[in-house]
Amino acid sequence: MAVLGCEFVPARGAETVMAVTLELPEDLEREIEKAGLLAPDAVEAIFREQLRRFHLGELLKDARETAADNIPPMTMEEIQAEVDAVRAERRRRVAGS
Repeated sequence: MAVLGCEFVPARGAETVMAVTLELPEDLEREIEKAGLLAPDAVEAIFREQLRRFHLGELLKDARETAADNIPPMTMEEIQAEVDAVRAERRRRVAGS
């Protein structure tokens, strides 16, 4: 599958959408069309699922790298101290606005 073209076009309201043109073998195109996968909602769902998988893969990669760093796990007290520090910083920012 090769992307032949990609352009951003105005849609309803203030949205902008991306139009993508694909080159597919005829037999694959027929199968995809028969399965209803060329409908805009289906294409959007496919892309969203692939993005979810991509982000999950990135998260797992980060977890593996962290595990390889042999960083000892935080205690509940250390976690609570971090949470308290973040909350205190947010309160300072809100008070300063």
